Amino acid sequence: MSEMLSQDEIDALLRGTSDNTPTSEVEVKEEHLDSMESDALGEIGNISFGNSATALSTLLQQKVEITTPVVSEVTIDALRERYPTPHVALRVGYTEGIKGENVLVLTREDAAIISDLMLGGTGENVDPDSLDEIRLSAVQEAMNQMMGAAATSLSTVLSKKIDISPPLVEIFDATKNQTIIDRLELWETMVLIEFNLKVGTLIDSKIVQIAPIQFGKQLVDELMKATGEVKEPVKEQPKVEAPKPQAQSVAPQPDKQKPMPEVAVSQAEFMPLQSSASQDAVPANLGLLYDVPLNVTVELGRTKKSVREVLELSQGSIIELDKLAGEPVDIYVNQQRIARGEVVVIEENFGVRVTEIIQPHERIGIV
Repeated sequence: MSEMLSQDEIDALLRGTSDNTPTSEVEVKEEHLDSMESDALGEIGNISFGNSATALSTLLQQKVEITTPVVSEVTIDALRERYPTPHVALRVGYTEGIKGENVLVLTREDAAIISDLMLGGTGENVDPDSLDEIRLSAVQEAMNQMMGAAATSLSTVLSKKIDISPPLVEIFDATKNQTIIDRLELWETMVLIEFNLKVGTLIDSKIVQIAPIQFGKQLVDELMKATGEVKEPVKEQPKVEAPKPQAQSVAPQPDKQKPMPEVAVSQAEFMPLQSSASQDAVPANLGLLYDVPLNVTVELGRTKKSVREVLELSQGSIIELDKLAGEPVDIYVNQQRIARGEVVVIEENFGVRVTEIIQPHERIGIV
């Protein structure tokens, strides 16, 4: 009857090692990034987060810069030393094109400013302890848009469709065992990509992307496939450059062809422009368009509201418009303003009496 395996022996089998394999030998087999892979990941991050900055700038209505990626490796113990105070972490999974997860980490101060801007605030004098569930959701949506833009850029770089799952957000406390920390424990060796984050004059800080080293190597391999490069020894490099002489041998062929016959060239002649009277004339076949339906809209007024003010609306709320009582309303046909009028009541329905037709030259630039 065979003896029952111990937990250490089971763990050794899962790692593909026997129970008598020294621990030091297992550590030697850990994967690491070489200089080429680090440079490739930095370039991927630079391209991806360039579009992320544009998406975040549109959301926050602030100038956003995400620049200068620095790639390094980190262990879970080093990560605990790096983040002794709570930060905000978002875990994003890649579901199509490439498989894996990564975690974004930013300070609570930066997250509080981003959430305040998302909710229509100014982002000034924001308390980091104000990160409640609603504000964390605002940060989550901002990072979702940001990582969506990064995935789109990555799709272009890798020439394949890349999809992500909605990010999961939580307060990242390296001194406690929480969901994201538990996930990082499984990664053993991690890639850490650090970016400079600037949002207007409100934020000048760092945003960090953490991923398992296997995921980083997967990105590098996909980049090599997309660009046609192969990570091989030097002796294999001539195979990649072999097609180049074929392109050069095609170039001299036009010299062997017969000279092109001379072609007579003359100045182009145009018909004289019609007079303004003929332009204003109604075409004879305009009747063909008489039955085309058009959307007629009457605009009572307009206003602008922040996200905070819209969320505060409830039944019975009053929205003040930019027009005075009795002021003419605008009449649009297919979103083009053509007239002004006054509101009237016809039996039980509202109507508009046209008081002014807007001339064609006045409609330019009107939406």
